[in-house]
Amino acid sequence: MASTSKLRRRVIAWSLAVAAMVVAAGCSIKYTLNGSAIDYTIYSNISISQFPIRAALVYPPLQQTFENKLLDMIERQTRLQVIDSPSSDLRIEGEITGYQLTPQAVTEDAYASATRLTITVHVKYINNKEEGHDVDQTFSAYRDFPNTELLVDVQDQLCEEISEELCTLIFNATIGNW
Repeated sequence: MASTSKLRRRVIAWSLAVAAMVVAAGCSIKYTLNGSAIDYTIYSNISISQFPIRAALVYPPLQQTFENKLLDMIERQTRLQVIDSPSSDLRIEGEITGYQLTPQAVTEDAYASATRLTITVHVKYINNKEEGHDVDQTFSAYRDFPNTELLVDVQDQLCEEISEELCTLIFNATIGNW
């Protein structure tokens, strides 16, 4: 009787294992480590247009800094080929619409102890393969710097940091599909 009981347990264990494999084979889980949700059987390329500065205050190096950060992020986190064609599978275009300085942390003597640099970018993401996945959105990011520092001394570093954050926001809202 003991061997019949062991045999029955083995049969049940094997049956459960086979059932679990059948269920697992019918399911597919898609995950990526970089946050993108791209089906590479549908999408193979992307075009990224220039982002001209349309802000009232203009810092010319910002355009190149932002465009390079966006291009680098897409090349690092996807397998999409970057091409220069409006008929690409995916397209990102837009403009830098804001470059603004505002006083922060006003002290009792009415002087600001910090200044905030805010950069705003308007982005159009066009999906030429699937309708309903386009994005037309404005993104904004900022950094504060102490009033003891001059803008000209910290401007390049701030633009690098803000551009990195903006590119992450844009990537997550478009290609990352968050």
